Parts: sequence; structure tokens; C-alpha cells
Amino acid sequence: MSTTTSGRNGTWRNWAGNVSARPARQVTPASVEEVAAEVRRAAEDGLTVKAVGTGHSFTSVAATDGVLIAPDLLTGIRAIDREAMTVTVAAGTPLRRLNMALAREGLSLANMGDIMEQTVSGATSTGTHGTGRESASIAAQIKALELVTADGSVLTCSATGTEEERAVFAAARIGLGALGVVTAITFAVEPLFLLTAREEPMPLARVLAEFDQLWAENEHFEFYWFPHTGNTNTKRNNRSAGPERPVGQLAGWFEDEFLSNGVFQVAQWVGRAAPTIIPAIARISSRALSARTYTDVPYKVFTSPRRVRFVEMEYAVPRAALAETLRELKALVDRSGLRVSFPVEVRTAPADDITLSTASGRDSAYIAVHMFRGTPYQAYFTAAERIFTAHEGRPHWGKVHTRDAAYFAEAYPRFGEFTALRNRLDPERVFQNDYLRRVLGS
Repeated sequence: MSTTTSGRNGTWRNWAGNVSARPARQVTPASVEEVAAEVRRAAEDGLTVKAVGTGHSFTSVAATDGVLIAPDLLTGIRAIDREAMTVTVAAGTPLRRLNMALAREGLSLANMGDIMEQTVSGATSTGTHGTGRESASIAAQIKALELVTADGSVLTCSATGTEEERAVFAAARIGLGALGVVTAITFAVEPLFLLTAREEPMPLARVLAEFDQLWAENEHFEFYWFPHTGNTNTKRNNRSAGPERPVGQLAGWFEDEFLSNGVFQVAQWVGRAAPTIIPAIARISSRALSARTYTDVPYKVFTSPRRVRFVEMEYAVPRAALAETLRELKALVDRSGLRVSFPVEVRTAPADDITLSTASGRDSAYIAVHMFRGTPYQAYFTAAERIFTAHEGRPHWGKVHTRDAAYFAEAYPRFGEFTALRNRLDPERVFQNDYLRRVLGS
């Protein structure tokens, strides 16, 4: 049974604390039928509707002053089809639970992002991705979707349905909550495999000079550059025949918890209090992590804990433009007087066929800039965004950016397809909010 609470008694906030909303009411439906009933009821009351996940977006993509649908009761695996090699999962299921359940069944997603706290629908609807030479974002692994549309009807779509269902499928895999409330997702899965991760410090100049080779030789390549230094930490993940050699418990605690979360948290506090010493902290931090190699099941290699809270901007640029874009970003930091205490994360994705995917139609590289929560970030992000947009960048839908519908109409060749479909599915703008008004137009 769906539960309802008045939003006036509480404010919804995202994980980073930079977005808040006061919905008229919050509801927790337990089935697709209850979601449909809540959408119809909201329309009758003249209220807009937004579904939220765990609030890991840094934009107000899920904020509303209308009806907020919480996914807490829409969880669990509905079906595993071993013949088709798919899993159908309720939209509110956290990626962590999905990954662990799949591993118990001897199955895995092909690729995933670097955290797994989000719900499956929140992660896919905003284009969450990891890094991969051939394997793309989480949304690109979707085989079918179930969503409740603005009139309260339930629509199931896939690449093999009617012409309209195919059009919805092309767009709704990364739908920003603009086309309906996703209630279930069917993912492609494969037999559980092992990944060997090799983490290794490397000079930035070498990484950029050899980037094409590093990308070509590894199934999953990424690196972190430490601003104010010429240092990076690289990570290469490749499939392995085994045996399993996970990170030892003590080593894992020391590097992943003590250094990457505990000491890093203290360094951020110190840097926020005394920005002038941030370059010195960066030099020490960039040398703290040593090379290591380990082999484990995919979700334990792809993902890692992120306990230090931050605000993030990320742009996808054409993969061929990565080195030049990053060199410009480094020059900006070096000459500007900015004090940047967080590493810059770089990943890749192959071109895909999702209408508003940041990798839609082009091989892409992602550059993510972060600032510690509570630290002024606007000057850094504004300057970085100027560089990214000069290289035809597309911002991650769930991360800080200032772009609008006019920009996206130029950045996405199929932008008009998405807005035309939205006009058909939600002509009254039941799923509208301020963010969608800005990025999609009214």
C-alpha cells in the first residue's frame, strides 16, 4: 500500500546538500499500479510529479514542489531469464543490491559506474557511466523499460516493439524523468567474470602522450589527475581467467578507507580552512597511493566507497579532443590562482544510440571536476565549463552545469526527437520542473 507524507513537514535534499525541495506531498508507492494512481491523482490536483532516487545528482533534475515519488518500496528482482540473459528489476532497487544479487546468481552487468549507491532508475535516467573501450553506460545495457506516462497508463518499450515503443525506448533509457516514471528495467547480463585491476601512478604528460595506446590496450582505462601537480593515478581493468586475488582486508582498509576516505577527508577540511596549502597537500596526496594489482568479481573492481562529500561537474568531449582539453584545464589551474583540492577524473565510453546520451553518436571522453562540499566552486566550474563547451562538450545530466535547451539543440543531433516525443507523452507537462524547463525548453 502506498504511503503519503506531507512535504511541508520536511525538506528533501540531495546527497551533496546543494539542492533542496519542499514537495506538496511525498508518496511511497509499492507497485506500478500505485505509481499510476499517484500520477493520476497528482494530475487531478494540478500538481507536477517527480520520482527521486538516492539524491546522488548534483542538479535539481528530481526536485519538485508537487508530488515526490520515493522508490523505497519499488525494489527487488522481478525475473531472471537465463535463456535471454536478462534480469528485470524494480526501479527503486539500489545498484549495490542488484550487483550482489546478480553475483549470487552467477551473473553480472558488463560495466558499471564507480559507485553503487544509486537506484537503477536514478542512475540510468541521468546517464551514469563507468569507463570502457567497448562497453558503454549502464543505460546502454537496458533491453526493456516499463514506465508510467502522464495519463497514468503503463507503457512497456524495447528495441523490438512497435514504432512508437522503439522511439520511446531510444529516448527513455536516459529520460531525465521527462517522459514518465520508470517502474522497472530489464538489463542485459552475462555470466559472472573476473576483472584484474592494475592501479599505477604515472606522470600526466606520459598519460596524455600515450592515451590512445592506453585506451586501445585496455578494456577499461581511467585516470585521476591531481591539480597543482603533474601526477596521475591510472587504473586498467581487464577480464581475467583468475584466480581470484582480492585486495587484502588490511590493505583494502588502509588504501580505500584510511587513505582515500579518512585521510582525504581531513585533507579536505584542512584545505578548506587554509586554501594556500592545497598545492602542498596535492603533491603529498598524489604520491600516497602506491601501485597495486588485484583480481575480483566486477562490482568489487569497478566500484569503490565515496564517503567524502563533494560537488561535481562532468563533461563528455569527443574522445579525440581529450588530451587538448585536459592540457587547457591544467593551464587554467596553473595560471589562475584557483586552489583545487580534488583530483580530476577521466574516463571513456564508446558511441551509443540513446537520444540524449552524452555518448550519443560519438566516441567520448569524460572529464569530471570536483570540489569539497562547502568550498566555493563557482569560479573553478565556470572556467572549466568554458573550456569544455569550446570542445563541443555535453554535460552529465546529473552534475552541475549551466547549459540550456538552445545549447543542447546544437549539441545533440537528435534533440528534436526527444522534445517531440515529450510533447506526445506529456503535453500538459505533468513531469515538468525548473531543471527540465531550462534544459528541454517549456
